[in-house]
Amino acid sequence: MDSEFLIIGGGVAGLTAAIALQSINRDFRLFEQSQLLHGIGAGFGLAANAMQALDILGLKTEIEELGYYIDNYNIRSERGDILFSPDTKRIARQYSQKNFAIHRADLHAHLLSKIEPAHVVLGKRAQKLEQKDNLVRVFFDDGSTYTAKYLLIADGVKSRLRQQLVPSSIPRYAGYTCWRATIDNTDIQLDTGFETWGRAGRFGVTPLVDNRIYWYACVNGPANSPLFKNTTAGDLYHRFEHYHDPIPRILEATENKNLIWSDIIDIKPLQHLAYDNILIIGDAGHATTPNMGQGACQAIEDVAVLIDELQQNKTMVEAFRSFEKRRLERTRYITETSRQIGQVAQWENPVLITLRNTLAKGLPNRIKQHSLSKLLSKDFMQINRS
Repeated sequence: MDSEFLIIGGGVAGLTAAIALQSINRDFRLFEQSQLLHGIGAGFGLAANAMQALDILGLKTEIEELGYYIDNYNIRSERGDILFSPDTKRIARQYSQKNFAIHRADLHAHLLSKIEPAHVVLGKRAQKLEQKDNLVRVFFDDGSTYTAKYLLIADGVKSRLRQQLVPSSIPRYAGYTCWRATIDNTDIQLDTGFETWGRAGRFGVTPLVDNRIYWYACVNGPANSPLFKNTTAGDLYHRFEHYHDPIPRILEATENKNLIWSDIIDIKPLQHLAYDNILIIGDAGHATTPNMGQGACQAIEDVAVLIDELQQNKTMVEAFRSFEKRRLERTRYITETSRQIGQVAQWENPVLITLRNTLAKGLPNRIKQHSLSKLLSKDFMQINRS
């Protein structure tokens, strides 16, 4: 046996799990396939439920300093009319925490700085696993192997190890692709975030610390499109130039070298997350489309719940099973609801868009807040807690 715990994946879930295990003096090694560990992408939200999980893990205070406080966030039409105003203050009150936007690279760098370097091994891609004699052996692409008592699979939506355990868990395309970028905010002076729904697609923006803006654009189309792959900031400007201010100005200020492109994918909710001495966490276990802003949040919740289980008087197998019981229903709801929201948000038919926008402006707020209400219906730390 090489260590007690083996963590595969150096994303938000894997890094947070490593810090949590380190805090309770458990022996672990984290393996990441990249030669350089940094956040791939641009920005994302850390809603109050994620901040509550970070608080439980003792990480909140310093991460708050890296994030931009989000006081409100509106869904708008392409003309700029407000369709929805998600009650972000309600989720803040529920957890007595604030909502933030953060750059992925900033968060990754901070989390990595909290882990003893000797516990992190880079440039090692997991190929397959083997369970035998109460141990787990992982085989890597370079021909090496590593053996541990317990395995945490945290290597994201395209996890090979998850697909070995669950062959049907192939990532599924959501029907739309996405471009992202971070730009300077000096000239635009954006001070609040929003997401705009229209015929050309969706466009979302949020401020970040250090006078930066994170933006994203989602457009319907085929998966793995060469046309999308070669799309420039100028192409996106011409697509969205009729959208309300400051969207055209943001695209004019974006350089092609800063564009990040990827198709939006998730996985069909799994039936299990625990497999004896193996546990799947984060996007590897419940990858979701980004429409509820809960992907990274749920990964951090996972770790808070896992550590809660490890600190109880249970065997590890019992702790993993209890974790599964506490997490499956919540993550399934978020994955399914987020996918449904994305389908409606990506409508292109002018008649359907007019109907959607008219209903959105006329419906009572309690109906429009339904998905958020269910998300907040119970403290995630208390769901099915034994």
